[in-house]
Amino acid sequence: MADNYLENQYAQYAARKAAFEREKQLGKHRAKKTASSSVSTSKAHQSIEVPLNNFAFHNPVQLYFGEGEIAKINTLIPADAKVLLTYGGGSIKRNGIYDQVMAALSGFKIIEFGGIEANPDYDTLIQAVTICKQEEVDFILAVGGGSIIDGSKFIATAVMHDGDPWEIVTSGQSIRKALPIGTVLTLPATSSEMNERAVISRRAMKVKLAFYGPALFPQFSVLDPTAIYSLPKKQISNGLVDVFIHVAEQYMTTTEYMVTDRMAEGIIQTLVELAPCLMTSEQMDYNVAANYMLTATLGLNNWIAMGATQDWASHKIGHELTALTGLDHGETLAIIYPGTMDVMRREKQEKILQYGERIWGITSGDVDTRIDMAIAKTETFFVQTGKKVRLADYGIGQDIIDKIVGRFEEKDMHLGEHGIVTPTHIRKILESRL
Repeated sequence: MADNYLENQYAQYAARKAAFEREKQLGKHRAKKTASSSVSTSKAHQSIEVPLNNFAFHNPVQLYFGEGEIAKINTLIPADAKVLLTYGGGSIKRNGIYDQVMAALSGFKIIEFGGIEANPDYDTLIQAVTICKQEEVDFILAVGGGSIIDGSKFIATAVMHDGDPWEIVTSGQSIRKALPIGTVLTLPATSSEMNERAVISRRAMKVKLAFYGPALFPQFSVLDPTAIYSLPKKQISNGLVDVFIHVAEQYMTTTEYMVTDRMAEGIIQTLVELAPCLMTSEQMDYNVAANYMLTATLGLNNWIAMGATQDWASHKIGHELTALTGLDHGETLAIIYPGTMDVMRREKQEKILQYGERIWGITSGDVDTRIDMAIAKTETFFVQTGKKVRLADYGIGQDIIDKIVGRFEEKDMHLGEHGIVTPTHIRKILESRL
């Protein structure tokens, strides 16, 4: 199965690389055409090396944002629906969210499925799939954070899938058929409440895989900021790092785009401003919670990706690190991302300098000094949110690095925008974080 996974991932990579090359050539053609037809160009426009790629944007998720919005769920689900209610370890029963949801679902046929783990496990989710088929469930309501929502997306897809459910994550096929789902967000981080993506783990195989498709968009998502008042600081810390790097993966690339760059920078700046309040306040302020919740949703709902080339190398490496060690997703990203910035500094030089100036106010020094400062500021931000930033901090050594690199070397898989992050780069990134 692992071999099939790598083959499918390599096929996806090859397809992406071919598409990227077409985009790059088209971008060069457009840039040349624009330059030849312009009498004069402003400095701002001169900084844009590649024009926005052609794109089609569609996001059908209905958001219901604010305190008390959970009560509207009963108007959003078909009255005759049999609902699978999914959640995690039971915190929603302690903080009052469960009671609000159940009150809103009064009169509905409800089947509960709790116990979905962080990094939801395939073997757990398959149990829910069996229940859905036996009970003829026709709607899923996920109450929780990204893990619960992602796991619910897999359940919704597997119920409608003919064949081995594991093919959902190994085939690379776009998901176009799934049970309808809605969400009540209790942990801002992944934007799964407003996107068509999901990631699950299969611990027995030590793999963590993503899958995508338009059928994975929730029909609606309820975002009540009061739902995060009781979150442990570790979960807030994980969420802050996850959102930060979601944005960075779409922003810190080899290209520059005026509109989406400013959108991304606005989200990052907001996170930097909110983080001290979120991490140090004993009592959560509604306005802080509301801004954080919305910021997290905007981080990966495809808005800042419109027309932009994206990276995602750090996430791919992080998934392998989680699969092999069990580290939280946010923990892996805080370790890896500064290394990606460092090792890929030449390829991403202009964007890192832009980031350093616009986010951290770094304007003096030579190029390498400014890049070093930008990386240091990023790492410090992660530390201030409570994260460890070295593999050794978790007792992880060269043996895990070799295993991770070996998975990419086996098929010569390249990551990042235009496939610029090779297995050699991946080794350097990880070894720089020992």
